[in-house]
Amino acid sequence: MRKMKDSGIEWIGEIPEGWEVKRLGAILQERNEVNNPIQTTSILSLTNNRGVIPYSEKGNQGNKAKDDLTGYKIAHIGDIVLNSMNVIIGSVGLSNYYGAVSPVYYMLFPRNNIETNIQYYNYLFQTTAFQQSLRGYGNGILEIRMRIQMQKLKTVLLPVPTFLEQSNITVYLDASLSKLNILLSKTRSSIEEYKKLKQAVITQAVTKGVRGEWEMKDSGVEWIGEIPKEWRKTQLRHCATIKSGITLGKSYSKDTVLIERPYLRVANVQGGYVDLNDLATIEVTPDEDLKYRLHSGDVLMTEGGDRDKLGRGCVWHNEIEPCLHQNHVFAVQTNETVLLPEFLEYLTASDVGRSYFDVTAIKTTNLACTSSSKVLAFTIPLPPIEEQIEIVGFIKKRSLELNKLIMKKELLVQELESYRKSLIYEVVTGKKGGVKCE
Repeated sequence: MRKMKDSGIEWIGEIPEGWEVKRLGAILQERNEVNNPIQTTSILSLTNNRGVIPYSEKGNQGNKAKDDLTGYKIAHIGDIVLNSMNVIIGSVGLSNYYGAVSPVYYMLFPRNNIETNIQYYNYLFQTTAFQQSLRGYGNGILEIRMRIQMQKLKTVLLPVPTFLEQSNITVYLDASLSKLNILLSKTRSSIEEYKKLKQAVITQAVTKGVRGEWEMKDSGVEWIGEIPKEWRKTQLRHCATIKSGITLGKSYSKDTVLIERPYLRVANVQGGYVDLNDLATIEVTPDEDLKYRLHSGDVLMTEGGDRDKLGRGCVWHNEIEPCLHQNHVFAVQTNETVLLPEFLEYLTASDVGRSYFDVTAIKTTNLACTSSSKVLAFTIPLPPIEEQIEIVGFIKKRSLELNKLIMKKELLVQELESYRKSLIYEVVTGKKGGVKCE
């Protein structure tokens, strides 16, 4: 058993005897190479889950790259790349590419290649303990946007094994995490397959029914396709009304009587459920309270947001009473003798709803928005009310079954991620035995 000693650093704890503790600036140095004149047009991006990747693989996430690359920095293959604004939440990775990066990034490389294995420090920087230790070094109110100056980062104390030990640790973690990452990838793939199956179940049920073989007819709408012959199609306006919510920021005279009420924002309206974990309140007049109050059976739909979430809906069941909604959340009231609220909810979640709101939305790079008139113009397949009841019951049952399977896989991902972080920390700080260091 290896003899241990106190490192004197809280987040590191005990380390093996023979290891040293040094400041980051004594081990690594900053690469401050500017892309001016232009040396590369290959733009790189740093992500929390994938590390350093080509910007083209990032998709519609985060900030848009600038056209003028002369203000960008250069990252080399083998550099550790840190985002100075959110390294605290894990924005760090080893670059396998040469390219231009945002000026908010830091690039670090060894001062002495004979003494430093860069991959060891890449693993060290991925530990939650290291990231949390940086909180006292940052400037800013929000943790996710807390900038750490390089001068402060250089003073952070790090464990320093021998070069041989760093290399052995790296080899051990590379092999161990490779197996773990394969299992994580398979588990995440299973989750996505279950989600796709759930989506297919919903779409099939709301467009084809659940009673078995029916004679079909063309709906005349591309994204709906064929529907049972006995069904009809109609615009939502013929079987529902829509109500906009209260606009924020309204001013009142000093003598106005106001009452405080909770209200729903876009973030509260999720696909299939209402998230009440972060519920805001607003002061309104008694008349406004009555005008914008939600009622049980209202189908909540979002006006804008991420393209894949636009128009998402869920049924309000008076989870909180009374409760209002802001103007970016629509409250759709169906004629329940013709259209069940739950059936409309599933329609918005189906490929039919996703296609309609994507096609008709006003879009920007990352966001989209719709309007009350477009919501009411939504063409829907409409089964008889008795069949809607059957379809809703069927979807609820199958969704519950699939949600249980998804939840089981998600818990496994959490356990594997927790084990991954624990393993890295135990190994890079020398607490875990079994790592060959001869």
